[in-house]
Amino acid sequence: MPLREYRTDIAIVGGGLAGVVTAHELLASGCRVLLIDKDKRENFGGLARQSFGGVHMIDTPHQRRLKIKDSPELAWRDWQSVADYEAGDEWPRRWAKFYCENSQEYIFEFLNSKQVKFLPLVNWAERGIYGPGNTVPRWHIAWGTGYEIIDRLLHALEAHAKRKNLELLFDTEISAIETGNGRVTGVRGRAMDSGDEVKVSAEHVVIASGGVCGGDLSRLRASWYKPWGEPPRKLLNGAHNFGDGMLHDRVSSIGGALTHLDLHWHYAAGVHHPAKRRPDDGLSLVPPRSALWFNARGERIMSPGPMPVYGDTRHLVESVLRQPGQYSWQVMNWKIAIRELAVSGCDYMTAFRFKDRFALLKSVLFGNKELVQRLIRECPDDIVVADTLDQLMERMDEKNLYGHRLDRPRMEATIRAWDEMMARGPAFHNDDQLRRIANFRAYRGDRIRTCNFQPILDAKARPLIAIREFILARKSLGGIQTDLQCRVLRAADGQPIPGLYAVGEAAGFGGGGIHGKGSLEGTFLGGCILTGRVAGRSIGK
Repeated sequence: MPLREYRTDIAIVGGGLAGVVTAHELLASGCRVLLIDKDKRENFGGLARQSFGGVHMIDTPHQRRLKIKDSPELAWRDWQSVADYEAGDEWPRRWAKFYCENSQEYIFEFLNSKQVKFLPLVNWAERGIYGPGNTVPRWHIAWGTGYEIIDRLLHALEAHAKRKNLELLFDTEISAIETGNGRVTGVRGRAMDSGDEVKVSAEHVVIASGGVCGGDLSRLRASWYKPWGEPPRKLLNGAHNFGDGMLHDRVSSIGGALTHLDLHWHYAAGVHHPAKRRPDDGLSLVPPRSALWFNARGERIMSPGPMPVYGDTRHLVESVLRQPGQYSWQVMNWKIAIRELAVSGCDYMTAFRFKDRFALLKSVLFGNKELVQRLIRECPDDIVVADTLDQLMERMDEKNLYGHRLDRPRMEATIRAWDEMMARGPAFHNDDQLRRIANFRAYRGDRIRTCNFQPILDAKARPLIAIREFILARKSLGGIQTDLQCRVLRAADGQPIPGLYAVGEAAGFGGGGIHGKGSLEGTFLGGCILTGRVAGRSIGK
């Protein structure tokens, strides 16, 4: 079999956001860089390109303009409240504190220098349930979504004064890490098209290969978080195709530490992706706040209170996992859907993706009718529409799984009681979901996307819509353990393995698990940028 040999200063394995940022930083220090990616060139940038482009940042000019009082100290307190770290989580804690203290310089200023612009209103995700999550809004949405972030960064790579020092190698799978004389000396793999063997000699190797649960859900099921019981029979895949954990295993085989591989970040509102690019391909919805959430028996999900959309994503997932069949239904009407329903990704949020101000203004004023119509048209497996509640429940039962049937009288009574409470007026809204809606509408960034107490059975707001939603796997929270220079640490003694680094999701976004058990949203893109810059600076020195 032919052998292709390469020599470079630094080999970066993975062409996602973290790998791209690392390469950019290394070019600034004059290093020769070989960036290797298993995917095709047109997919350069990885899953970040398809994201909605939300980035978690602290005490930014955008926040200050809105008179949002934020600080690294407050952000660190909020982060810990969600992370629920274990006693031995030293490196995850250090990385999280570093993120909170340095997001302005390492993330905001970096993206700003690459001409990435953010929407003027900062979004307020993961604000907590009965305790703090994000005390203040921190989710900055890139104008142009994740596609714009990647496009700007790739343009910056191509325009770099030292671009000649960068070589790009696509369609290449790296499956081995080479060592010699007590350090990492390079990597080996094969060209995907020809099958030729590929050997790369390098002074330093950076693992930027993503997480462990996208390539094959069987690995995710095998490492399922035990306190959640058994994984669902139906689990949708929203991670990257090549996130198979192969290089995690190779790092482990040379003594590197892997931590928290049972911790993952899932979403509760996944539907089958109409593209059907792979088995159980999933599309992640941003669920409406004004919809009612039911299980497969037509019982409103209360855990112990109503499902807190935008409050605590992990809690939503845990609540659905306790339900019969481990999936759910959201029931709403047309008026709620066009105002509140969204998709977590750039392909469906076209006004954001193509920076169409007129379309965005139109959707804010009149609702995103095109999006809802498209979802109804393209996702018939999971979305049902009807003019009456009886018809809706009948069509829901046609799609119920594992022998479950709706308790129709109970479900109808729940919806009618909800509408009746709403009709009594805000002074008599004795339901935590209604109180949360009032709270959302108090912040102008949320008010424009939240209905003003919209009854579900309102004849003027029909048709009725029900969406069957599954748990959707997205990110690995654990990974390769690293120190604050992104050096991979040995499992045996906690010392760095010379010549080996890890960034982004491969490193659990820092330290092998920067998030602990939960994310504050936007910290995935932010963590990729942060670790990429740290690794580049560390190696460049």
